[in-house]
Amino acid sequence: MNFEVRNGSFSYARGSEKILDNVSFSVNSGEILAILGPNGAGKTTLLRCMMGFLDWTEGSSLIDGKPISEISRRQMWNRIGYVPQARGYSASGTILELVLLGRASRIDLFKNPSESDISSAMNSLDQMGIRSLWNKNADQVSGGELQLALIAKALAGKPELLIMDEPESNLDFRNQLKVMEMIQKLASNGYSCIFNTHYPAHALRYGTHSLLLEKRGSALYGLSGTVVNENNLEKAFGVKTAIREIETDSRCFLDVLPIETAEKKRNEPTFWEREENMESRLAIVAIIIENRDAVERINSLLHEVSSYIIGRMGMPYEKKGVSIITVVMDAPQDIIAALSGKLGQLPDVSIKTTYSKV
Repeated sequence: MNFEVRNGSFSYARGSEKILDNVSFSVNSGEILAILGPNGAGKTTLLRCMMGFLDWTEGSSLIDGKPISEISRRQMWNRIGYVPQARGYSASGTILELVLLGRASRIDLFKNPSESDISSAMNSLDQMGIRSLWNKNADQVSGGELQLALIAKALAGKPELLIMDEPESNLDFRNQLKVMEMIQKLASNGYSCIFNTHYPAHALRYGTHSLLLEKRGSALYGLSGTVVNENNLEKAFGVKTAIREIETDSRCFLDVLPIETAEKKRNEPTFWEREENMESRLAIVAIIIENRDAVERINSLLHEVSSYIIGRMGMPYEKKGVSIITVVMDAPQDIIAALSGKLGQLPDVSIKTTYSKV
């Protein structure tokens, strides 16, 4: 499935200031798009426009190249699942009854859910790892459990694309990690995923692509490692940041640390008026794979940055039962760091990135 927003602009009244200005992006099967930006930049408005809750002033949303205005709402919601924030969500009845609501577009009017519908709902709970909650009241589970139940509700309709509004907000560390890892797992199983977030580190760590909004309506879209960098975050949020790799014994992660607020310059060019100038670095990324099931995912990640790869070598080491891949890259450091971070998240994969001094 391909979901696209093409030249989307939105304002609440003709002639008024645009909240979104010429926004474009595309999401394919297996990809995760993170949408981030400061409060008031239009993240929620963007979600509402792209799903047709609000009409674009200009531009359109498309599924496989066809404008959603030409697709029936029932057909569209058979292909798209929407996950609202658990915070403020009013839920009554049991978790199973909540999840069954996700089958609404597939159940005929005035008919009760069938055994097949109930089976699909239970399978969705299994997918989220919360089957044991099926008969608990939805208003008596934790925020993290309710967020997983809302994702299960969307999955019950068997969509191809999941659109999620700040799925990790107001959750503790454990539940944030649980929800974000579940999104990553869904993408690895072929789902397309789009999520709004307040956390640049989540965009870097989990998003294959990112869309960074700023308050004047413009947006910057591309690979997460290209979009989410210190320069762009300062211009969008007015905050100086430090993006650094955190290396454990077997993994490498990226984190974004806010340093201090920065004064925003007047009449500064918007993202789409701004020429990006990122210095290239030479680096070697060494990867040790203990489980060969991860090879396909690694190849997919390397394919995303193939234009920056100048050399690659792979070999099995049967004595230890591992495979070793060495990749030489000439690329902006943001892209190399983002690739290292994503590789470092994979289970049974060890990684080390070494940069040249020049």
